[in-house]
Amino acid sequence: MYPARTWRGRSQRYRLEGEICEGCGARLFPPRDVCPECQRPARTPYPLSGRGEVYSYTVVYEPPAGYEEQAPYIVALIKLEEGPLISAMLTDVEPEEVYIGMPVEMVTRVLHRQGEHGVIAYGYKFRPILRRTTAAAAMSSQPAKVAV
Repeated sequence: MYPARTWRGRSQRYRLEGEICEGCGARLFPPRDVCPECQRPARTPYPLSGRGEVYSYTVVYEPPAGYEEQAPYIVALIKLEEGPLISAMLTDVEPEEVYIGMPVEMVTRVLHRQGEHGVIAYGYKFRPILRRTTAAAAMSSQPAKVAV
């Protein structure tokens, strides 16, 4: 893991920031210098919502080195609301609960640990969108009460 590379990629990893093409308006993720649709410059940052749906998925039982403690885990293609299709791990869900079209949202989680004293890399994963109960929705719409 390279700290400088991690630092440069922080807007992608923590905020899902892509780019928008000035030529055709395509929303791109990850950011690129040239739009794959029209080959024109694409340098304008564009914040993605982090919401989408599962397009396809698989369960990884034999992980690569460094990811053994996470196995089995789910890797999915996520179709974001804005259009880009990205790959990401799913979290907070069991493999048998995942389905094509499942609504998901981005969350920040640990991706990789470099040993006991090494760098901990955080980044995006996706989880099923949490359903809010009527009581929780009512509480969030009420102003907070402060005790005096």
